[in-house]
Amino acid sequence: MTNWKTLKKKLLENEETRKEYERLAPRYAVISQLISARHQAGLSQKELAQRAGTKQSAIARFEAGNINPTIDFLEKVALVLGTKLTINLQ
Repeated sequence: MTNWKTLKKKLLENEETRKEYERLAPRYAVISQLISARHQAGLSQKELAQRAGTKQSAIARFEAGNINPTIDFLEKVALVLGTKLTINLQ
């Protein structure tokens, strides 16, 4: 059975796959950071949603990568988690 690192390396040899992976990297980085911050705060999706004034399903969809969140949404969640949203263009 192939491990994840070997499979990832093989998949990224394909130029189209690599470009799409790089395009989506910032989105998944934000998702990972939010999930980590939520876990560190000891909050469930439901608790985070209640404190941020949204629904648990919105948090779940965001964490699954199924929606493009607004800046307002990210700011609310960051505030609840005691973090700061920063956006950079490079």
